[in-house]
Amino acid sequence: MLKKKYAKKDLAVFKKAIMALKEELLEDIKHISEDTLKKSQKDASGDISGYTYHMADVATDTYDREFSLGLASNERKVLYELEDALKKIEEGTFGICEDCKCLITKTRLKAIPHARLCVKCQEKKERR
Repeated sequence: MLKKKYAKKDLAVFKKAIMALKEELLEDIKHISEDTLKKSQKDASGDISGYTYHMADVATDTYDREFSLGLASNERKVLYELEDALKKIEEGTFGICEDCKCLITKTRLKAIPHARLCVKCQEKKERR
């Protein structure tokens, strides 16, 4: 018979890893936000002259800002996933595949601590 959940010792290790990853993401989001949102376009481009911008420079700066904001958005999504994983640890459902209800391997959870599906179910989902 398969185990249905992880031991408290294992959960403590996963929780510590998730918390560390969460702190790292929060720091990344903070830096991206500071670098992108708190600077004017003139400051971001390093331009200290009084001359107007060239259209290509403005486009490049805009692209860079949008790209940075996209990164922050992706990191926020992972942050929500990590929060959900922490909630699952508290509820006792962490590491259980949402589709087949089997345990997700420790190897997968070490690589992706917020994984919701086991490898087989994730592969099925990606094929669809």
